[in-house]
Amino acid sequence: MTSATLTWIEDMQFVAQGDSGHAIVMDAAESAGGHDTAARPMEVLLMGLSGCTALDVISILRKKRQPVQGFKIFATGERAEERPHAYTKIHLEYVAFGDVDPEALARSIQLSEEKYCGAIATVRGVAEITSSYRVEKTA
Repeated sequence: MTSATLTWIEDMQFVAQGDSGHAIVMDAAESAGGHDTAARPMEVLLMGLSGCTALDVISILRKKRQPVQGFKIFATGERAEERPHAYTKIHLEYVAFGDVDPEALARSIQLSEEKYCGAIATVRGVAEITSSYRVEKTA
């Protein structure tokens, strides 16, 4: 079992802490009563989803002995017009830097998205998840 605790600081600012003991701050825009001092909760959801799959992909690429020199995921989400404004579509663009075999990257992403990433498994069925990837060679 995993757990997290959320503590209200003031106005619309909160601090969440997980079992690891690490914390993140969340806030709302000024127009929603916040101070715009931190990420919004729905942004944190995209960040968590990206982090989950990134851990898998990097781990798999290392096992494949791929020379990854850098790695990024650009996550975008489309939300429903009506409340609760849930994500309806999420797109993950994976970018590996270095002399990485594109097929190895594609297979690593597939394994993460279909087998290993718990965050994607949790969101799948609620939001349509798509992905793309590219390798940027470094000199």
